[in-house]
Amino acid sequence: MTTAIATVIVHSQAQAAAALAAAAALGVPVRLASAPGAAATLGAATFARMVARAAQAHPDAAFRAVLDCGGDAGYALGALRAGVAALRLDAPAAVRAKVAAIAAATGATVEPAGDPGPALDLDGVADPETACRDWLRLTAAGPVE
Repeated sequence: MTTAIATVIVHSQAQAAAALAAAAALGVPVRLASAPGAAATLGAATFARMVARAAQAHPDAAFRAVLDCGGDAGYALGALRAGVAALRLDAPAAVRAKVAAIAAATGATVEPAGDPGPALDLDGVADPETACRDWLRLTAAGPVE
């Protein structure tokens, strides 16, 4: 059985920093995910910069950051050019395979399409660090079913 990594959906640098602060404090890894389709709305470069600044503020945090590109391979390729190391692409299998091959050549990964599982969405959360600590404590006990 593999252990699931807790996912937190972040919409801003402050939220990413809160998630990383909570992860570092608890000594658990976290998966920072963008909102669905954020490559089109937030932009790959903005997401990459946001995560990098949060990581710089919390160098002890173990994390994986994933940008959601919706079903658009063009946004996925743009994300790779912007230095995004992991992305989600909900495109047909053949398209996803081509993008995954390009990603692999750069050291990046493409997550499989489908339900990404439970996540804490920080949109509108007044105290994101406390919410993240609670979520990470809950999910660090084992895989979320």
